Amino acid sequence: MNQLLFGLRLLYAVSFLFSAYTKYVSPGYFEISLIDQGLAPDRFWAAQLTRFIVGLEVLLGLYLLRSRYFKKATLFSLLLLFVFSLHLFFLWWQGDTTNCGCFGEMIALTPGSSLLKNWGLMGLATLIYFKSPAPEKTSYKIRDGVLSLIIMASMWWVMPLPQGAAFAFESFTHFEGAGRVDLRSGTKYVAVFNLDCEHCQAAAKTIGALQQVQGAAFPEFFVLFYKEGSTSVEAFETLTQTHFPYHFIEVEQFFNLIGDSPPRIYKIVDGKVVQFWDTDFEKAFVLGEDQK
Repeated sequence: MNQLLFGLRLLYAVSFLFSAYTKYVSPGYFEISLIDQGLAPDRFWAAQLTRFIVGLEVLLGLYLLRSRYFKKATLFSLLLLFVFSLHLFFLWWQGDTTNCGCFGEMIALTPGSSLLKNWGLMGLATLIYFKSPAPEKTSYKIRDGVLSLIIMASMWWVMPLPQGAAFAFESFTHFEGAGRVDLRSGTKYVAVFNLDCEHCQAAAKTIGALQQVQGAAFPEFFVLFYKEGSTSVEAFETLTQTHFPYHFIEVEQFFNLIGDSPPRIYKIVDGKVVQFWDTDFEKAFVLGEDQK
């Protein structure tokens, strides 16, 4: 029985550490989720809250592994799961079926499925709490408190905030056909097309042909569409034989992102525009910057 309880306790602790890890590897996605769910007003505060939550989950996982603080950590984790569950229930009640971000991009969970996950963890925690023997009564060690503060503060070091000039694509976080997208993370290509532009249509055909040839090796590609005339996205896709995740932009955004005339394609690496093309789009996907 003791071995079984220890195994369940280990599983419960690891669930918090794993949750922290999934947010650590893709913090931008979780930040966008916090904004969408009304938990943060903008990306700056979402970034601060993300690092606080990751640090809190790391601490909970570590304290749950320590016999000295296991009972108190379990009670606190139950309270935290209860609060999160109330929020998830509200999202579920509103009909939200997108990835809630609990496990970042690594495991996509809807609010409903994440709510079930939380209930399962709460049941597991309750079982372990009442079946486990009470630890010896000891006072809280000052060194543990100092170490906890260091771990929390270190989140801003291991997950540094983006630096530098404003990111021109900051507001583009949702693309039809892909859902939430964090353009600050990894290598991504973004095309700026006018739906009625013949040059844009020709560029899309070229890129679509390259995508078919390269298959899974083709990089993540997104389109910012500006609609000026009567051409719809469906008509554009039929004409060009393409189907890329897209987002509509306003006229001022469109003209700020193109050169003298559309189209333009950007290569973005970890939130920095490293290259863009107004012609010869094949070079972006065939040669690559490192082969020029």
